[in-house]
Amino acid sequence: MTTETAPAARPQTRIDAVADAYTDTLVSLNPSLATTLGVPGHETEFQDFSPAGIAGFAEAARKALSDLEGLEPQDEVDTVTLDAMQERLGLQLLIHASGWDYADLNNIASPAQDIRSIFDLMPTATEQDWANIAGRAHNVPGAIEGYIESLRSARDAGRVAAARQVKIVIDQATRYAAADGFFAKLAGGAATAAGPLGTEVRQKLDAGSAAARGAYIRLAEFLCDELLPAAPQKDAVGRARYALASRAFLGAVVDLDETYAWGVQELDRIIAEQEEVAAAIKPGAGIAEAKEILNSDPARRLKGTEALREWMQELSDKAVAELAGVHFDIPDVMKKLECLIAPTDEGGIYYTGPSDDFSRPGRMWWSVPAGEDSFTTWAETTTVYHEGVPGHHLQVATATYRRELLNKWRRNICWTSGHGEGWALYAERLMQELGYLNDPGDHMGMLDMQRMRAARVVFDIGVHLELAMPARWGSGTWTPEKGYDFLKQNLAISEGQLDFEFARYLGWPGQAPSYKVGQRLWEQIRAELEARPGFNLKDFHTRALNVGSVGLDTLRRALLTGD
Repeated sequence: MTTETAPAARPQTRIDAVADAYTDTLVSLNPSLATTLGVPGHETEFQDFSPAGIAGFAEAARKALSDLEGLEPQDEVDTVTLDAMQERLGLQLLIHASGWDYADLNNIASPAQDIRSIFDLMPTATEQDWANIAGRAHNVPGAIEGYIESLRSARDAGRVAAARQVKIVIDQATRYAAADGFFAKLAGGAATAAGPLGTEVRQKLDAGSAAARGAYIRLAEFLCDELLPAAPQKDAVGRARYALASRAFLGAVVDLDETYAWGVQELDRIIAEQEEVAAAIKPGAGIAEAKEILNSDPARRLKGTEALREWMQELSDKAVAELAGVHFDIPDVMKKLECLIAPTDEGGIYYTGPSDDFSRPGRMWWSVPAGEDSFTTWAETTTVYHEGVPGHHLQVATATYRRELLNKWRRNICWTSGHGEGWALYAERLMQELGYLNDPGDHMGMLDMQRMRAARVVFDIGVHLELAMPARWGSGTWTPEKGYDFLKQNLAISEGQLDFEFARYLGWPGQAPSYKVGQRLWEQIRAELEARPGFNLKDFHTRALNVGSVGLDTLRRALLTGD
């Protein structure tokens, strides 16, 4: 039974109209966004990744901001929309003016990965679905050529990602294009729900797969021959570029030096709490010994990726069933969350939201590094809460569901990492608060994840701004090499995952700290509201999630000035 009916419909305002028109423009400019949202009509297309295409996104933002000028908010929803659009789109134009959007390349979230990853979300049940996949595969070469054009343009202007990132993407592109790589497997394993593909669609898919493989070979050759020789060896991006990136991921302006100092203190605090939990697992035990005890417990181990997937699904379903209607409003349509093993082996765990009509549910993906087939539940319980409920799934699906309250941009477009990832970390701590992590092992696992996020604040800001290392962890100025040793001491993950995360932080400045800094800002907002008479936690969560994923400065203004 649905725990809460959707809010009563509110009339569309002029500000809503601008937001919706901007959303429609984005869908037309970015067909992959249409696929993500489940909007039909763009199934075989890609966006224009060339300089002209990038400029088109900037022009769309300028037009939307111009259309907003002089409009007066009609209600609180309008006030937040206006605040959020001016902040997000204004910052987008600042980044565009810097020229770094033409140079977008890293190991996790750049066109090199995005062009491939959209295939993960495409339906495969029918012949037409596979015809769409074949058509999009045929268009991979055009997308790659546009991307190369932008990278070349940025290079000529002196903007190139660090050599470390270029080398990694060369390897990724080569693996995508391999005879046993992603596109070959995509074509080789194709079948409809009713059985094998027809001859015509099969031929188109094989040809499309070959075209996509050739395009990624072309990308690898360009990166190796033209971009790598121009790529700087230095990973640190410096204070000016970092400050802009931090704003982009947080939707808030923070004092980077104060935040770095807080990160050092927070890391120390978490380690002290871990030492207390270790003693609860075994009196006198240190953190390492306590983890060995947990790892040796057969009841806490999983063998194989299918066992991992089944465990994820069972834990996720249990959280949804027990939290719905008690601590959160979770309508029936949001209760389905699929847990899947990702088709890649690059490392990382991530969530993809539902389609706009919920015909495709939210999904939790686990990208298991090659060769890894043993997992520990105590270390991963909190991750399921982070990616699912009450984490990303509850947050993203709520915004998608609230169509009577929020315009299309607020529901499906505006995503701010500090808000979203900060909420997910807040959700981890909340599950401890609600009693779901009382088991010392699960508590230790949650602290491991919190420790990792605090360490990332220290590493990311310290390395990119080249600050002084804390005495506990070393001496002198941060370098990537010192940072790797530091991460190895503080991130309880496999070597393959560590290598992936290390490269991610270096190539995606400002993103990793947004989790823990976002959590800090969420908790500060809650604490300010808790100090007011009549505070109710469930009502706070409902109200906050109904705002959608705006920047954290916008969220603060929305929640603290709305009472």
